[in-house]
Amino acid sequence: MVSSIVVQYTDLLRTSTYDLWIRLRELLRSEGLDPDRTIVVDLLQGGPDHEDGQVISDDGRVYGFLLFHDQSAEHGALSAYLHEWTDITDSWRTGSLAARTADAFAWKSESTEPT
Repeated sequence: MVSSIVVQYTDLLRTSTYDLWIRLRELLRSEGLDPDRTIVVDLLQGGPDHEDGQVISDDGRVYGFLLFHDQSAEHGALSAYLHEWTDITDSWRTGSLAARTADAFAWKSESTEPT
């Protein structure tokens, strides 16, 4: 069963009007990903100035990244930027999010099956 975090964060990526999600959509597009077809495995506060993120692209690649932004500024998320954008497709199975990533892949398959 897929984590509710994956479902909620993926929905936020695709529909939210909050600055952070708007900016993340822009940044993912700049990396060649379609936000409407990208699955968010996690986006977790990693420190006072960044979030640790992981996504699955439409073609099944898995990426880890840091999303830096000024959390104290009213619209600090609008100037957020990606750091350490890393293709972890070959190594995600040994990471701390392995179970959630596997579930996200299963959910992705179910949601894209023809009816």
